[in-house]
Amino acid sequence: MTSPFRLILLGLGLLTAPAALAQQPGRFTISGHVRDGATGESLIGVAVVNPATGQGTATNTYGFYSLTLPAADSVKLLVSYLGYEKQRLGLKADRSLTYDVRLKPLSAELSGVEVVGSREEKISRSTRMGTINVPVSQIKLLPALFGETDVLKVLQLLPGVQSGSEGSSGLYVRGGSPDQNLILLDGTPVYNAAHLFGFFSVFNADAIKNVELIKGGFPARYGGRLSSVLDISMKEGNMEKFHGEGAVGIIASRITLEGPIKKDTASFIFSARRTYIDVLTQPLVKLATEGVSAGYYFYDLNGKLNWKVGARDRLYLSGYAGNDKFYADTEEKRGEEYDRLDSGLGWGNRTAALRWNRVVNDRLFMNTHLTYTRYQFLVGVESENRYYQGTDLKTDKFSLAYLSNIQDWSIKQDYDFVPNPNHYVRFGGQYILHQFRPGAVQAKGDLGVPTDEVNIGSRVRASEAGLYVEDDYRVSERLKVNLGVRYNTFLVNKKVYHSPEPRVSARFMLTEDVSLKASYARTSQFIHLLTNSGIGLPTDLWVPATAKIKPQTAQQFAVGAAKDLRFHDEDFELSFEAYYKPMNNLIEFREGADFLGTTDSDWESKVTSGQGWAYGGEVFLQKKSGKTTGWIGYTLAWSNRKFPELNQGRLYPYKYDRRHDASLVVIHQFSPTLTLSGTWVYGTGNATTLSQGRYQLGPFDDFEDYGPRNSYRMRAYHRLDLDLSHTKKKKWGEIVNSFSLYNAYSRKNPFYIYLDQGYSTPSGGMVEAVYKQVSLFPIIPSFSKSFKF
Repeated sequence: MTSPFRLILLGLGLLTAPAALAQQPGRFTISGHVRDGATGESLIGVAVVNPATGQGTATNTYGFYSLTLPAADSVKLLVSYLGYEKQRLGLKADRSLTYDVRLKPLSAELSGVEVVGSREEKISRSTRMGTINVPVSQIKLLPALFGETDVLKVLQLLPGVQSGSEGSSGLYVRGGSPDQNLILLDGTPVYNAAHLFGFFSVFNADAIKNVELIKGGFPARYGGRLSSVLDISMKEGNMEKFHGEGAVGIIASRITLEGPIKKDTASFIFSARRTYIDVLTQPLVKLATEGVSAGYYFYDLNGKLNWKVGARDRLYLSGYAGNDKFYADTEEKRGEEYDRLDSGLGWGNRTAALRWNRVVNDRLFMNTHLTYTRYQFLVGVESENRYYQGTDLKTDKFSLAYLSNIQDWSIKQDYDFVPNPNHYVRFGGQYILHQFRPGAVQAKGDLGVPTDEVNIGSRVRASEAGLYVEDDYRVSERLKVNLGVRYNTFLVNKKVYHSPEPRVSARFMLTEDVSLKASYARTSQFIHLLTNSGIGLPTDLWVPATAKIKPQTAQQFAVGAAKDLRFHDEDFELSFEAYYKPMNNLIEFREGADFLGTTDSDWESKVTSGQGWAYGGEVFLQKKSGKTTGWIGYTLAWSNRKFPELNQGRLYPYKYDRRHDASLVVIHQFSPTLTLSGTWVYGTGNATTLSQGRYQLGPFDDFEDYGPRNSYRMRAYHRLDLDLSHTKKKKWGEIVNSFSLYNAYSRKNPFYIYLDQGYSTPSGGMVEAVYKQVSLFPIIPSFSKSFKF
């Protein structure tokens, strides 16, 4: 272990050990877990407050809280969480104690609808910037393409978050690229979160409990990416009774089952989703072309086991498997002879996680996390030919495949330490073993050489380690700061990189409901994504930083203000943030290079490094409760790149540089059984590079003359989506019928632009070349039926 790691560990030990082991005289600690009274699920961010003094805390990711107060004859605490009945506790305050709380969910008639932010802490009082928590229950109410609920598409409606192209589920956060987002599923990284060439995400909303997006002001406990953290937690499984839900849609169906293995001790949850586009189209393909079989489908599987080992210990085992497969097979028979050709494209993720939670004492909580993740894509073709040679029947077989993957094994340990209500300390460390296979070509069959197999490609291993400490410190009633530092190292092929990363964010209360905020974060990223695709095709290659290719680094400066509003007895939250983010050591393919034929031995020669700058401002107004809820978001932003070997070394706009981006989201609950929702989005057109002319240099050689990189803007993008949902109560549960319209006024939004070549007419005239726009989706109605029991 390097000396800086030893110093940090020593400092952590000196800082926390005495306080963790000794109870201060004249004080006592109340600690425990807060859970859903109906299901036993842990609740994140529940406020536990002493109203008499204003001192309080909030539950962590696993529902644990700890509150240290001065000794007294008795104390009254208020436990509150949006969507649940408040609970008042009257406790003796003469000694430390453990007290678990079960909150009762409010009925639909009482709770209304919550849209963004399920935490009780007011936006003006939080030190965190650029952080939004999105309740899954509201994600399910918003309109969805083909009726398929999509977490990532809802996040695209937030300020500072942009979509890539029409219908895609990619996230471009504050001028960053998709590989700069740390996407966590139960704490395990997911390297490709897209299905159907980017049009759907891999997350099944029925299996998800919590969704949190961090765009800036990153706490020190997160590392490894430059632009955002998307932290998604799966449900733990109903501890009280068996429960199920699912849906049947136009292109896919899903089912989720959960329940107790042993009541109040162990539970499970299992979820599955599959499309059936291939099943529906297969008969039509065979009818149209004899001997041809083609199709596409994807599936997701989620599972989780939850075991309460004892009063202080809990184990979780969770996993995910998902895959996309496109195939096209042809077969031509001639009696005993035949020719068969099978081709396909497949990609998918596998994750597994084992977590151990332990309440070390009433102020110290520990979480140990073992994880595995793998992303892989494969392009392949197989052929088989059976034929007569003279009187002998012979068979030739040949296969060719291009493979790329990345695998991680990780161990992480996190501690939450709450010495008193003015401090919330987190510290811990992580070690990751990466294994990269940027590109491998495999060929088998009769190659005309002595061996019948060729394998080009090998694996590259790298180690990444990080330590962190942070403290959410209430300096005074007006001033609160989050101070932290993270220290990362990366080892690959004997090359070692070090990255100290200070983090700080603060809020200052101007009045009771108005605050000013500021933050700074330095981040580093030791892995790169090589991509030349704009529509989410899975031809992306994950590669490590090397001696030649340096890690990506960034700094983000942000300032802002927040205000809690009350208008006609309705609560609103208004926030503004401005940011500036310079980025270094970004990589792109050189001109003319792409993933085809790229292997681990030559990818470094196909890329070039450069810089990026992103800056802008975001306004966010949201209404979180009541019969009508929603938000308005607006972003004014710039995102530029500069590479010495691209665009003649001149500054150019990033492909998804978008000057103006606006969104309007409204959910209205007419009654507990009837809900209407709508979203409207507007964005400046994407930047693209167009050919300015084509020249013929010879009889077989054409030259395309391109202008400055990304110098042309497509038309502005805007779209309206609507959804009407009606709930029918049954003895066994409920059925929800949803009718939705995607692109309700059928706007012809640009997907891409191509040059339609000119030509000479038979009469000697000339038709000039023109650019034409391709639009993907007109108005699309869809219907889905979901159920719960």
